[in-house]
Amino acid sequence: MSKDWDAVATAINTRLAELDLTQRELAEKSGVSTATLRQLQNNYEPRRRSPRLLAAISEALRWPSDHLAQVLEGEAPEDEVDLRADVVRLRQEVAELRERLVALEGKQA
Repeated sequence: MSKDWDAVATAINTRLAELDLTQRELAEKSGVSTATLRQLQNNYEPRRRSPRLLAAISEALRWPSDHLAQVLEGEAPEDEVDLRADVVRLRQEVAELRERLVALEGKQA
């Protein structure tokens, strides 16, 4: 089976949004450079990465150390990816509702 670097990029980006972390914070927590994270997040120049690198990122994202390696191999459950996407979507909807509420409260004052 071929490596699914797109799935790795999606998993990292979705998890960053879930945890409300920045790329810089992830770099600090994982010990991985922001340049490498950027490549992974954008699936730019996909190439073999060390298992330790994927483990460090997984752990910094509060996943088991082998999580991203499993995603890369296509072994992560699909519903997990869908659930993360739902969480991101729901957070965006809540933010929009907050903005509307603030606007409504401003009109009543």
